[in-house]
Amino acid sequence: MLKITNVLRHKTLLMGCLLTGLMACSSTDDEIDPNEPVELTEITERFEAEVAWEESIGGVGKYFSRITPLVAYDKLYSASREGEVYAMDPATGKELWRTDLRKEGEGGFFSSKPTAFLNGGPTAAMNKVFIGSENGDVYALDAETGELSWHSKVKGEVLSAPGFDAGVLVVNTASGVVKAFNATDGETLWQIEQDVPPLTLRGTSSPALAAGGAVVGAPNGSLTVYLLESGQQGWTSEIGEATGSTELDRVVDIDSSPIIYGDKAYSISARGNLASVDLRSGRVLWKRQYSSYRDLEISGNTIYLTDVKGHVYAIDRVNGTEKWSQLALTNRNVTGPKEFDNYIVVGDFEGYVHWLDKESGDIVARHHVDGSGVYATPTTDGNLLFVLSKDGDLQAIKKP
Repeated sequence: MLKITNVLRHKTLLMGCLLTGLMACSSTDDEIDPNEPVELTEITERFEAEVAWEESIGGVGKYFSRITPLVAYDKLYSASREGEVYAMDPATGKELWRTDLRKEGEGGFFSSKPTAFLNGGPTAAMNKVFIGSENGDVYALDAETGELSWHSKVKGEVLSAPGFDAGVLVVNTASGVVKAFNATDGETLWQIEQDVPPLTLRGTSSPALAAGGAVVGAPNGSLTVYLLESGQQGWTSEIGEATGSTELDRVVDIDSSPIIYGDKAYSISARGNLASVDLRSGRVLWKRQYSSYRDLEISGNTIYLTDVKGHVYAIDRVNGTEKWSQLALTNRNVTGPKEFDNYIVVGDFEGYVHWLDKESGDIVARHHVDGSGVYATPTTDGNLLFVLSKDGDLQAIKKP
């Protein structure tokens, strides 16, 4: 019990420090707190955001979550932490179906249904929608009707979206277990266990699947490929770089999903590096010192990223050269970046959405969703931008 208590205590301390910048956790009355979120300053707005529709779908409250709206099969899919999964018309917000994954009766005779603790997903493939939970559940729903196709279990919390390719669904868990399922019926294909350091961030990397392999980021800062057919380990590359003598100094989790782009994989660790890796050999082609637990965005030859301090960067994909940086959102718990038309869009902890010019990084527009904060990276169908707040307010915003 002592070991578990210490791990939980360490994780709580870590989230208080790392998620606000991997810096010191205290300040004196005579110092400016380096972790204090900056106040927003006035900007010259290039346009005013226009909301096409808004719906409330249930949120995540104060809890950690990586539920992110997803557009697939001409539908918009999302979920609440409590256990409801939604399919909506992207153009109008009309609800097409809703499935409640909470189990009847488990909350007791006089109580409501217990929370399903949904977290990882959704992912869409093979006319199904896949989503995981902190209880180690993996659900597959029919994409057209929302009916449950299959349900399976995995050892550990599912805190990131499952990966899919060639009929195989791969789930990465907080316990270090990576498990592959037949996406059609949920049959287990293989399972491996990665080592998990005693102190890690709360989060896991979504597997990136392509070309017969599953590329998975690990809590020890390594990037590994597993053969999709058998789970056999291929190459491993070190992305994170542990420094210092304390456990906190040596946290190097890869919580961002790797991106496979052509014959290369791109990955970033929470402390250490952004790296380009040859997909065939695992050879690191270049590394640059950026730290992030948010997902990357790639457009053409540019990588966009949000670092642990809330700074947004544009990086040359070919050689890692920095094109621009935007530092005006320091410590505002900024989401991952999303390309939308000629802009890069991010949200922040006060519920503001910011549009950055793709070429310069200048903030050119701002919109407030609600006061609970925007925690999930925005998503888009090309014409509308979908933004989800912690309280479950889902807005569709028109292209400028």
